[in-house]
Amino acid sequence: MLGIKEIEQIIPHRHPFILIDYIEDYVPGEYAIGYKCVSFREEFFRGHFPEEPVMPGVLTIEALAQTGAVAILSLPENKGKVAYFAGIDKCKFKGKVVPGDKLKLETRIIKKKGPLGVGEAVASVDGKVVAKAELTFMVG
Repeated sequence: MLGIKEIEQIIPHRHPFILIDYIEDYVPGEYAIGYKCVSFREEFFRGHFPEEPVMPGVLTIEALAQTGAVAILSLPENKGKVAYFAGIDKCKFKGKVVPGDKLKLETRIIKKKGPLGVGEAVASVDGKVVAKAELTFMVG
């Protein structure tokens, strides 16, 4: 398991934009499973939406990308590098993420060729899929 301090040693994201709280399991270059404990105090809930707070879908996808970045940037040859978004395909939102949810983030690297790769990503709450996508990245 990796806590926030260990995650910050792998990926460059910092507060307020780091969107994972801990990594439960990972294999460098293959996959990572992480969690975001969604709090009512998240800044984005002030405007999205005040009467019915919902985590923006793009932030759920970003949390999945950060989880995948842990997997790819934990490889020794990628230490100190950044994984940039290069594309989002087959993206589907299937449910809302609201305050109090424990968002499970699973990203498995399914293709790698040079600095480019693709991750198959699934976000869920209590076993129910809320978002999934194929995320293309470039390590630079």
